[in-house]
Amino acid sequence: LQGNARMRRAGCLTNARCARYIPRMRNLLFALAFVPNAAFALQQQAPLPPINSPEVMADRRVAFRVRAANATAVRLSASDIPGVGPGQMTKGAQDVWELVVGPIDPGAYRYTFNVDGVATIDPRNPTVSGSNTNVWSMVYVPGSEMFDTKDVPRGAVAEVTYKSTALGAFRRMHVYTPPGYESGKDKYPVFYLLHGAGDNDDAWSSVGRAGFILDNLIAAKQARPMIVVMPAGHLPPSMGTPPRNATEGFVSDFVTDVMPYVESHYRARTDRANTAIAGLSMGGNQTLQVAIPRLERFAYIGVYSSGLLGAFPAANANPNAARNPNAPPTAQDWAKANASTLDNAKLKKGLKLLWFATGKTDGLMSTTTATVDLFRQHGFAPVMVESPGGHTWINWRNYLVEFVPQLFR
Repeated sequence: LQGNARMRRAGCLTNARCARYIPRMRNLLFALAFVPNAAFALQQQAPLPPINSPEVMADRRVAFRVRAANATAVRLSASDIPGVGPGQMTKGAQDVWELVVGPIDPGAYRYTFNVDGVATIDPRNPTVSGSNTNVWSMVYVPGSEMFDTKDVPRGAVAEVTYKSTALGAFRRMHVYTPPGYESGKDKYPVFYLLHGAGDNDDAWSSVGRAGFILDNLIAAKQARPMIVVMPAGHLPPSMGTPPRNATEGFVSDFVTDVMPYVESHYRARTDRANTAIAGLSMGGNQTLQVAIPRLERFAYIGVYSSGLLGAFPAANANPNAARNPNAPPTAQDWAKANASTLDNAKLKKGLKLLWFATGKTDGLMSTTTATVDLFRQHGFAPVMVESPGGHTWINWRNYLVEFVPQLFR
């Protein structure tokens, strides 16, 4: 075609001068003759069927699948699913690797695939859950009265960005508002709910099912309508602070920015009797660091799978070893610093619930029991719940279901 155009510009299609273009045109036409045949052949190739992953079966077994033609080993990583850890997948037809697990209890479960050493989320599953340094695919197994999505009035969970003056950075938190909040004028009690060290502020509303749990409890008249605030527990990575200062930084952000933002942007009741706080693992320690020095502001305190982290030395620790200056304070130091609260009978009287819960196989059980003993020594009456299981979301969702009905009564 290019040659034909040049020949026209030359004013001759038959001139001998232009004969040198003819072989090029012949070759081009010969090649073009095969293009429709090639396209037809491609059309005849049947597309590979889509993969159904994850597939939740009627008996609560779950099939995980991923297509990886050139992989030599594929594993499923799903630490909360009992018996999976990581699980070797088997390659089948059409290069699809598969692993069926269960039956497993109702609830939300995070997972990723490991393909020849490379971690990846499930490309067939749009449902994800964020954590501190990772993104997980997530599967939900139905069958729970409190975790399921049910036909009840629904609240809303919003991602809220605010400017932290304490940290000099923009921060994010998730905020649940109960059914009817948008169209009403009532004020609501506030429950601050903190996540653990491996997670971020998305975790409680995704894998933790907090919004669904609150909706179901409220619909069943087992809980009062409330605002639930789920802030970010980690400092911005650029700050690079050691663990002790990280806790102090979080407390400063929480007191200086999170609580004032909620109280000024939401129809929140701000008195002590209508304010609660709880957290899991790292968030449980943060809960105590926030609430005990400011006990006049909190009537309900919950600590899940945690206690005063780092305050109780291990049984085999060397008492003469030099102490890291950035280490958390010992239990004795913490009690001394908070003596005015711990020994204040009037503040104790206004504390309606101090609630601890930890799994029997949780590695932090000793920290929990030692923290409970410390409060009992100072005249508090903490509730201690020992559940089956360990340090997993299986327990933390259950703790939320147990704790929330006790609030604001």
